[in-house]
Amino acid sequence: MTEAEGGEVIARLRLRLHALNDLALTLKHVHWNVVGPHFIAVHEMLDPQVEAVRSMVDATAERIATLGGSPTGTPGALTAERTWEDYSVGRAQAIEHLGALDVVYSGVIKDHREAVAATEKTDPVTQDLLIEHLRSLELFQWFVRAHLESAGGKLSTGSDDGEFAAGRAAVDQARRQP
Repeated sequence: MTEAEGGEVIARLRLRLHALNDLALTLKHVHWNVVGPHFIAVHEMLDPQVEAVRSMVDATAERIATLGGSPTGTPGALTAERTWEDYSVGRAQAIEHLGALDVVYSGVIKDHREAVAATEKTDPVTQDLLIEHLRSLELFQWFVRAHLESAGGKLSTGSDDGEFAAGRAAVDQARRQP
């Protein structure tokens, strides 16, 4: 890999590092702020996800360092460089948080997949790391969606793509169900 290619990979990994750090914090935020009849199921589902995502953060930072970069895990760098809005749901029913988390996972997964495609030729080792992350991220999204999905496979969040709107749509749908 050339120095320029290495720099491009490091830049991509830096954004993945920010996204994963943000995801770990968001999952913990939901863990602390979920309420309602499904509280314990969601509360306990999230801790293993937090730990797995924290492990992804560490592996990503170590890959950046291995490539000669300097991983930055500070809150200031994360907020200054991220390309997404902060999580918008506070204390709320489990279904609302799950609807919002589905949107968060979709964004992280989409960006991870783009990084996988971009590193295919230049750095298959980084690509392999990102693919491994995707295995878990997609599994965790499936766990979230299991709470939002009907037997026919329709998500209660409909086509809402903002996390707040998706969370509200999930609540509205849950209210309509018997």
